[in-house]
Amino acid sequence: MNKTLSIVFPAYNEEKTILQTIYRTIKVLNETGFSYEIIIVNDGSRDRTRDVILNHNDGNIKLISYNVNVGKGHAIRQGFLNAKGKYVVFLDSDLDINVAQINIYLRALSKGDLIIASKLHPQSEVRVPFLRWFLSRLFNVFVRLFTGLNLRDTQTGLKAVRREALAPVFQVLSVRRFAFDVELLAVAQLYGVKIIELPVTLRLRNVNFSIREIFKMFIDLLGVAYRLRILQSYKKQLFSL
Repeated sequence: MNKTLSIVFPAYNEEKTILQTIYRTIKVLNETGFSYEIIIVNDGSRDRTRDVILNHNDGNIKLISYNVNVGKGHAIRQGFLNAKGKYVVFLDSDLDINVAQINIYLRALSKGDLIIASKLHPQSEVRVPFLRWFLSRLFNVFVRLFTGLNLRDTQTGLKAVRREALAPVFQVLSVRRFAFDVELLAVAQLYGVKIIELPVTLRLRNVNFSIREIFKMFIDLLGVAYRLRILQSYKKQLFSL
């Protein structure tokens, strides 16, 4: 039976928090009155994330699991392609974002196709180390320059979509890691999807990052821009479906 709502959690080494995330999410979802499914995509975790989910007996929870870490973007795409809900919400599984905000994002889908969280929205409540904030702003400058996206923030891990409207977009996405969000939004804009930015309550707990990750993210961004503006391959694929 199809569900009204699918929640997709990409998870990598989240054995300590994943059950708490699930419990909090279920409490919020029960207040919506929607029929729902929670899809956990175990992206090659090296800890017991997979076992924790398997030992949690709940018919509304679906586990997608593979042994090699591929990337958050790949995990989100797998979750979307396996989702049955009319609406799909993507949410980080590390509890940095307050799951109680889901209802606000679902209501906003009456006015748009893709609702995204923005750390830079004037009403957002965000606790992020200065260096992360600075790098986020700098990355957004390059995103605007290379893709033409006029959005304040592309990377925050909460997005709600109307599945039918985004289905063609997900067919042509290829980025597997952190620049996946940019690719998703750039292709969605190209396809005419209505995107709305909303405020978010976020407290960043994991401040670890590496220069190598930043470099790879930038290279992925260049790849998106090249396919978008030079090859125009996204446009060709989208309108040939």
